[in-house]
Amino acid sequence: MTTRSSFSPVPAHPVVAVAGATGAVGREMLLVLEQLAFPAREVRALSSARSVGTSVPYAGPGAPEGRELPVEEMTPESFEGVDIALFSAGGSVSQRFADAVVRAGAVMIDNSSAFRMDEGVPLVVPEVNPADALTHQGIIANPNCSTIQMVVALAPLHQLLPLKRVIADTYQAASGAGAKGMEELYEQSKALLTGQDWPPQTFAYQIAFNVIPQIDVFLDDGSTKEEWKMVVETQKILHAPEVAVQATCVRVPVLRSHSEAVHVQFDAAELPPLADIRAVLEAAPGIVVVDDPQTLSYPMPIDISGTDAIYVGRLRRDPTVDAGISFWVVADQLRKGAALNAVQIAQLLLPTGQ
Repeated sequence: MTTRSSFSPVPAHPVVAVAGATGAVGREMLLVLEQLAFPAREVRALSSARSVGTSVPYAGPGAPEGRELPVEEMTPESFEGVDIALFSAGGSVSQRFADAVVRAGAVMIDNSSAFRMDEGVPLVVPEVNPADALTHQGIIANPNCSTIQMVVALAPLHQLLPLKRVIADTYQAASGAGAKGMEELYEQSKALLTGQDWPPQTFAYQIAFNVIPQIDVFLDDGSTKEEWKMVVETQKILHAPEVAVQATCVRVPVLRSHSEAVHVQFDAAELPPLADIRAVLEAAPGIVVVDDPQTLSYPMPIDISGTDAIYVGRLRRDPTVDAGISFWVVADQLRKGAALNAVQIAQLLLPTGQ
């Protein structure tokens, strides 16, 4: 992989390419660019040759008069003149085009897992480690969606008291497997409710009215790659390799937005008052606390899909360990877990004041 020791600063009005623009996350990236009025001078929609001749909606800065972007075939030459390349086209595609992006002088913000654990590639969540983005050598990695929502909640807690151990159980929506995952859940549910059969195609087993305790492939230690990502990515983002992390990742029959039950043990003799912990979360950037048992208020995917924050609730002490708490966290993994986080990283690269 080609790297450079230094890059020209990103201009105030950069040329932005969205690689994988016809996919679920790519379309969401275009929508986020539009909604945040990202100050692009030009936006290019790139995809495979089979999408050439189609267009994708975009009405933000840098949009053509027709408010739709023609889809161009992605080639190594596509990145000439590009300042920021937002990639959501799969790890193999990112690896194939990384050299071309870097040679063109663009910054790749990659949503795949291809470079996340590479030394010298920052893994960035803007609310947590924004300064890391400025250490890039041409590539910045966007973390795994389930990791992003958890570390946004963990970071302010880690500043309050050092973390010792984190256990996470995830309830991940079908859209985590892309548009095909959402379609399979919807169509399979509809078919089963009308007495028809719908054999699994995207998932290993029936997802409608079921939960599948596997996301990604199994590793030698019995964990899945998705669970491994949550461990190593959390440690890298927090710059805390000493924090023990354990995860169990489960696919659930929800169309959009991931949920997680998180159990934290601090490296401390005792906890501060729970009200103080709640106040820290409420004051943290990107977090909305929804937590009132008296009114049955807590975050749920059905309420927060399409939103940008990380929602935290069910905050309580964990009496089974010293200095422990438990909480529930929900976020739209297509927004903050992918597209929004990538665009927020791009915002970090803009000249100060943009």
